[in-house]
Amino acid sequence: MGWYVITGGPCSGKTTLISRLSRMGYQTVPEAARIIIDNELSKGKSVEDVRKGELEFQRKVLAMKVEFENELLKDSIVFLDRGIPDSIAYFQICGFDTKEVLSACEGKMYKKVFLLEQLPFEKDYARTEDDETAKKVNELLKEAYEALGYEVLHVPYMSVEKRLEFILSNL
Repeated sequence: MGWYVITGGPCSGKTTLISRLSRMGYQTVPEAARIIIDNELSKGKSVEDVRKGELEFQRKVLAMKVEFENELLKDSIVFLDRGIPDSIAYFQICGFDTKEVLSACEGKMYKKVFLLEQLPFEKDYARTEDDETAKKVNELLKEAYEALGYEVLHVPYMSVEKRLEFILSNL
């Protein structure tokens, strides 16, 4: 299997890299949380409305990630904007029990996990976190993947081109 996770806290450059990889012809999977938020915003809801029931929101994100991954071919090269284990960090940051996430992680194996170093934090329409929370999420992501037995490759803060070069040279 050639599934590669690109992860990191909010505002670490994941979506930019995934978009670039997609334009280069690689199969990619977008971030589930953004899809859910964008879908609900298109119905006239606010981000606050979407995130009001945080446990329900996190469960929707988890379910969407599971659905996406269940549809992927096992032997194809795919870059994922967050893997299922990312939900462990988000459940933890919210104080929720991670048992259902750990259950969803069973039998999943990613070829490599790339953890992006945080970029200077910028608020956008979908982010509800602040800079301190983003840094904590980044730490929890590393812990979650390592606890599941993954080697986490740290991708330093550098240009998008250099990050792409780093990731592609470490496949």
